[in-house]
Amino acid sequence: MLYLCCKDFIVNIMTIERTTSEFIIRFPFTSDIERMQDMVDYLRYKELTAKYELAQSEVDNLAKSINKQWWQKNQYKFD
Repeated sequence: MLYLCCKDFIVNIMTIERTTSEFIIRFPFTSDIERMQDMVDYLRYKELTAKYELAQSEVDNLAKSINKQWWQKNQYKFD
């Protein structure tokens, strides 16, 4: 369990449970859904890329290519 301590009270932020086949992460209902989705997306990315070994330069080149393509498709939105 992860706790945040603030002066005289403790706030429960999340609970992580491990079963025989999975991890279960629970957040309070009041959590910001966008932040939670960002974290889930990051964890998914880490899981999907865990088996790959790439040089940082390869990652940088791929990111540059993706960003260039995105910008070409979306530049009109910023003109």
